[in-house]
Amino acid sequence: MGEANAPRSQRIDSTSATIPVARMTSTVALHDGRAGNARQAMALARALDADAGECRLQPRAPWRWLAPRVLPGATHGFGGEFAALIARPPAIAVGCGRQAALATRLLRARGSRAVQILDPRIDARHWDLVVAPEHDGLRADNVIQMLGSLHPVDDLWLAQTRRDAAHLAALPSPQTVLLVGGPTRHAALDDAGFAALLARLSAHAHHESGSFSVVASRRTPDAWRASLSNVSADIPGIRWRDERDGPNPYAGLLAHANRIACTPDSVNMLSEAAATLAPVFVWSADIATGRLRAFLDALRSRGRVRDLDDALAPFAVDPLRETARVASEVRRRLALPIA
Repeated sequence: MGEANAPRSQRIDSTSATIPVARMTSTVALHDGRAGNARQAMALARALDADAGECRLQPRAPWRWLAPRVLPGATHGFGGEFAALIARPPAIAVGCGRQAALATRLLRARGSRAVQILDPRIDARHWDLVVAPEHDGLRADNVIQMLGSLHPVDDLWLAQTRRDAAHLAALPSPQTVLLVGGPTRHAALDDAGFAALLARLSAHAHHESGSFSVVASRRTPDAWRASLSNVSADIPGIRWRDERDGPNPYAGLLAHANRIACTPDSVNMLSEAAATLAPVFVWSADIATGRLRAFLDALRSRGRVRDLDDALAPFAVDPLRETARVASEVRRRLALPIA
């Protein structure tokens, strides 16, 4: 559940225009290349330092097997880019994921302040700070809890994205956008239910003369992708299955949406939707179990999301902006200058 539910084409391009190690700044994000880990590490690093650099790790055996535990020679376990970085340690190292947890430990031993995102599954004392979701239940003096996950979605990001995808403003309002994940062991969703969801939202868009767009993700089953073609072409909107349908419109649709509907399976996807200015409706939230259910219940108790119903009535929104809050807390605890 800590991994991203990003589509095959990166959903939020938070890792573009990164700074090479050779020109490294005082803050560096470290990750293993997985979309969810990269997005969270870069979001926090950039919130701390707009010029933050990036180090993509290349984990090697045997060190990757036991990360974040340290084995002899571990400084050689992540490829040349990391080797160059550890020779010139940054002031702040921000990592996300198990492999990055080892890398940030190693940089801390060389003098960097280490901030690790997600529960490293060993004692948090090995890092200066650990940032972990509330629903993970991790408690320690150096742990900062967050609701959901980190990402770059804020007012500036939304405004820029609306400009970058200005053509989407031409879709009829209200624009309803469905963000689609897929079945998981914590959300036993089925094909028939998804087909009914598409029919339900299509009918609602037709009734209110609006538009209906759908964006699939990496974990969306092929049967669900295929069912997008069943949405009537008479209903305006974009139905994106994968790269066969062109560039991923996720970011632009997120920024232009008047309402967002989500499947209940991805903390990352729900966190990004909840950071927008649009009401968010969750399909089949009660089917979720475990920590995912705890996260959904927290969003519902705060009034940020509602269960999907037939009315889809608008409601007042207080955007969930955990990245800025966490960055502020990191600055305070590490006595960093205010950005």
